[in-house]
Amino acid sequence: MGTRTPDITVIIGAYNAMPYLSHTLTSLLEQSLGRERLEVIAVDDGSTDGTGEELERFAAAHPALFTVLHQKNSGGPAEPRNVGLNHARGRFVFFLDADDFLGPEALERMLSAAETNDTDVVLGKMVGVNGRGAPASMFRENQPRTDVFSSRVYWTLSPLKLFRRELIERLGLRFATGYAVCEDQPFTAMAYLHANGISVVADYDCVHIVKRDDGGNITSTTRGADQRIRALDMMIDLVEEHTDPGAGRDALMHRHFSIDVCNALIHLAQESDPVLQQKNFAELRCLVERIGDESLVRRLGTVNRLRHTLITRGLLDGVVELERVDEAHRADGTYPDIVLDGGRAYAQLPFFRDPHRGIPDEAYDVTSELPGRHRLDNAEVNGSLLTLTGHAYLRRLPRARTGGELVLRERTSKTEHRFPLTPAPAPDAGTGEDGGLYAYPDAGFEVTVDIARAADDAPLPRGLWDLFLSLDFDGGLTREIRLGNSRLPEIPSKPRTYIIVTDSKLMAAALYYTHPYDNLTLDIGENKHRVPDKIRLECASWSAQKRPVLEITGTCALSAMPTHRLTLQMTDQHGASTHFPASTKGDRFTISVPVSRLTPGTWTASLHLGADNDPGWNVPVTVRPSAETARWSRLGLPRYAKLTNANGQLTLSVDRVKISKAITNRMKR
Repeated sequence: MGTRTPDITVIIGAYNAMPYLSHTLTSLLEQSLGRERLEVIAVDDGSTDGTGEELERFAAAHPALFTVLHQKNSGGPAEPRNVGLNHARGRFVFFLDADDFLGPEALERMLSAAETNDTDVVLGKMVGVNGRGAPASMFRENQPRTDVFSSRVYWTLSPLKLFRRELIERLGLRFATGYAVCEDQPFTAMAYLHANGISVVADYDCVHIVKRDDGGNITSTTRGADQRIRALDMMIDLVEEHTDPGAGRDALMHRHFSIDVCNALIHLAQESDPVLQQKNFAELRCLVERIGDESLVRRLGTVNRLRHTLITRGLLDGVVELERVDEAHRADGTYPDIVLDGGRAYAQLPFFRDPHRGIPDEAYDVTSELPGRHRLDNAEVNGSLLTLTGHAYLRRLPRARTGGELVLRERTSKTEHRFPLTPAPAPDAGTGEDGGLYAYPDAGFEVTVDIARAADDAPLPRGLWDLFLSLDFDGGLTREIRLGNSRLPEIPSKPRTYIIVTDSKLMAAALYYTHPYDNLTLDIGENKHRVPDKIRLECASWSAQKRPVLEITGTCALSAMPTHRLTLQMTDQHGASTHFPASTKGDRFTISVPVSRLTPGTWTASLHLGADNDPGWNVPVTVRPSAETARWSRLGLPRYAKLTNANGQLTLSVDRVKISKAITNRMKR
């Protein structure tokens, strides 16, 4: 190796990793960052399957890139990683397992995130290969700079990340030895908690984690609850030492309960030695009682909340039975049945309303966990009628809906108007969800609202009216679903503005989808969508067929064009006005003005959209004329009309040609 300082040191601890290792090493050769900016330190941990020989083969072919170290088998990945760290020279360190591989741009993108945002830890998006599950919740979007309390990064504690080496050495971080599992958690957690910022690269598949065909992944081969309970004890100590009591600590403990306690319980339930099982359960109970205060319990989902109840009550047989039932549901992709009662939903899990156990209903409450689903199939305004169709249901409640309403709720005042849903068939509702276990054929709905009569037989007042579905179910359960963010692709996503006639007056109503949540809102009264912005004038010119006729053309992006309501208003210097109607074709309009009908004077032009007794909307005609003057005769007398653009508005001067002046001008030629 040369004396250069690499940008990144990739550390690989390898034990019996063939044939996966070859792909792992090849992915490093293919990094877009460039080999000259990398070093790879691979530690063979006493392999017996040719892993060491494969490492040497790559090192011989690429001596400037690979350094290979050999040692006796240590029994886990911690010691090989520590050996690699002791030899690392890069500004950053990335830990890669010997059976996983990187996307070609992974290291370049992660290094760029660290340098651009001056962060110490970078998570690259992880994807599973060959059926292996991968963390996902923290990779929903790029996060240039975050921390463990403002994001979901703490839910992945594997070290397959980019770490600034200065942080590692400043904290004296090394992997905990003597642990068969979870030895990486203290390392990653400490780096997270003390990092000067964490970045997340979510728009590229960086780290591909592979499920081995031989089941050789270490988390799959390590059995027993005792190792997991011991590691959990270590992590609880760490979190309590490095965080203050409160919501932040609870968020981290939530992760340890939801993942680590549950993993320990899976192995505890499989323990064949009853003495060891009882011992492990007692130790786990002490840990759960230590961290499981009421604020943490409120964060837990139903199954974990029931686990907590059974553990803290010392019900080992109950825990074993719950794990058996939960494992069966996970194995076949099913869910517990749901009981609806008293406006709540409960999961039928072991000991529900068992009088001998006395476990409260709250431990089984899944009301907030039943996802609301909907799809909008049609949303349009015709005249003053808003019509919506689609389907809506609560997942895992296939035939329980008893009724529902469309709710229009004004965003600021919270004023509500409700309209009953008409049931409709929905044969495809739920298709592709839950493996087809549930169907929702009665989940369809139709509803029509007269905007001109929606507010107690009066027009809907000005405001932003958010749309909700309020669904009623058996047992008095009611659930509200915000409407619009799931819809057929044929429904236009751009705002649509309509002109609605109410008692001979006009009002503007716009259907639009909010940003960033993409929900449907009805804008009444141009709060965000102005009618004049939808009208665009293009040209003012003299007609080639008829003289003297002024033609004004333009486009109107209103979704419902009230053709008889759009006119050109010509106003003279005395305030007298006359109107000329528009003719339309599609979204285009043309207005013809027979100038010979105008009396002599100066006329200004504006578009008017409105009813006879309603001010409506006026749009100044600001286009520049394509020709200035038209001439004609009336009763044998010459007349003219001159177009100008005075103060940004089209002006038309109409007058008789003065005979003496015309003769003088002609003699000058």
